[in-house]
Amino acid sequence: MPPNKVTAVDVARMIGVSQSTVSRSFSNDTTVAPDTRQRVLDAARKLGYTPNAIARSLVMQQTNIVGILVSHISSPFQPYVMEKLIQGLQRIGRQALVFTPGPDQEFDDVLPAVLQYQVDALIVTAATLSSERLCEFEQKGTPVILFNRYTPGEATTAICCDNVEGGRLVGNLLLDAGHKRLAYIAGNQNSSTNRDRMKGFTDRLWERGGVKPLVEQAQYTYDEGYAAARRLLERDDPPDAIFCAGDIIAMGAIDQARDMGINVPQELSIIGFDDIPMASWTSYSLTTVREPVDQMIELTMRLLVERLETPELEPVIKLLPGTLIPRRSARLPD
Repeated sequence: MPPNKVTAVDVARMIGVSQSTVSRSFSNDTTVAPDTRQRVLDAARKLGYTPNAIARSLVMQQTNIVGILVSHISSPFQPYVMEKLIQGLQRIGRQALVFTPGPDQEFDDVLPAVLQYQVDALIVTAATLSSERLCEFEQKGTPVILFNRYTPGEATTAICCDNVEGGRLVGNLLLDAGHKRLAYIAGNQNSSTNRDRMKGFTDRLWERGGVKPLVEQAQYTYDEGYAAARRLLERDDPPDAIFCAGDIIAMGAIDQARDMGINVPQELSIIGFDDIPMASWTSYSLTTVREPVDQMIELTMRLLVERLETPELEPVIKLLPGTLIPRRSARLPD
């Protein structure tokens, strides 16, 4: 038979304080004197007491859990961001619960499960949700923040890299380096990140001389980048520069070019977007646009806290500038 479980009442009796003082001590409540809190923690350690977060959430009507909705993780950028998001939530005293659709599910299919767990807020990192589903969260007073994407026309708070300007930076670099035949390997068609990167790139080329790039469709995977690059490079008029919607696509394109005996960057420049850790590896040395991930996460946490404290705040869309990182995969202007 298991031993009797130690409770907050036992801790309180041991040092002569109220049960609420014990609870507030574990919640980092500033109304508890530091020496009292230390006595509570010492007593809990001696008795082997651990607070029940689930029970506390029922009393407080708040779970301290934030849902994160992600798509199928196919790009190294997604786990890289996920780790930083979870760390950011922990810094503000929250825990993360990650949701992702199954192989035959849409993003909207996952949301009923998110609602059942009664998360305090939802961060969406890789999905376009229907307005009806977003309204369900808003009606329940659950803030929704779109991370690194936004939904045009929807009243939802979003934090995103300025992907249009990032695409324009790439267009300028390639034109200034003397490239004439340019191409774009697109990512997921329904993502705002892909649309904006392509728009910034193609608009800038048009503004600077009416250049129309070749376009190949792909997904955010190495294999898709490898295959798309082959289709471009086997053309009768192959490009002399390729801008890829994501770094992992660009890495596939670099390896395809090498396998075809094409010298990068002397014969072909390749540029990515994101600046994942692999981009700086010597084997790729990828020129790319670095997303300001740390600043984006810091802003996400600040807006999250603001909306939890004041749910009636108007939604905002914040765009943060990216930075062009020149490396050896692209020919640079003289």
